[in-house]
Amino acid sequence: MDYSDGVAKAVRHFWKVRSQQHERQGAASGTKDAGNRSAVTGGKHLDGFIGLLTRILCDAGLPDSTIYTGATTLPGYFRPTKNWDLVVVVDRVLLAGIEFKAHVGPSFGNNFNNRVEEALGNSADLLTAYREGKFKPAQRPWLGWLMLLEDTPKSRAPVRVDEPHFEVFTEFKKTSYAQRYAIFCERLVRERLYDGACLLLSDKTGGLKGRFTEPNPELGFTMFAASLTAHAATYSKLRK
Repeated sequence: MDYSDGVAKAVRHFWKVRSQQHERQGAASGTKDAGNRSAVTGGKHLDGFIGLLTRILCDAGLPDSTIYTGATTLPGYFRPTKNWDLVVVVDRVLLAGIEFKAHVGPSFGNNFNNRVEEALGNSADLLTAYREGKFKPAQRPWLGWLMLLEDTPKSRAPVRVDEPHFEVFTEFKKTSYAQRYAIFCERLVRERLYDGACLLLSDKTGGLKGRFTEPNPELGFTMFAASLTAHAATYSKLRK
């Protein structure tokens, strides 16, 4: 299926809400520019993607009542609980858990590492809890990770790496943060840490018009949605 219109609306929603939050924060503080944090901490900017995935899951045959965007707390193994962005629970079976992330400049270095560590930790925590039988009698849940990255010269420019003792893997040398995200997303799926990963790039000017790019077809939204749909539809048929 072609989800380009739905993704375009979600991208447009992201940039619109982000701009509105930034403007409101600036007006409230009496400053012209309140900085980047106001647009990050306001929340709701990725709701367009959550709504789109909710519709896709319903189209796959799941009741709307099984898709949670509020009560999304799941037990972990290395910590008591973790709140996911979207959780699917059908007949007390954990069917899926999805995280939606965005990364907007000007800072890309430390924030990239934080995103990577968070994604790896969330997967390891939940899958270990699953291995230890916390979600019995469920099959392995479908895990998804979606990233919307700001498309700027800084996110596309090659970045040097520090190698004081050992060389890094060759594929990370002279790569941009956009390329590093692509490598990361590929490996999340190849290593079966997540069942689906999606990487979208968009700049503010084009994003407000719904424009985005998918640097790697393997990490495009269609592939991401198709994998989730197949998982959901299979279980939906088994219930009948």
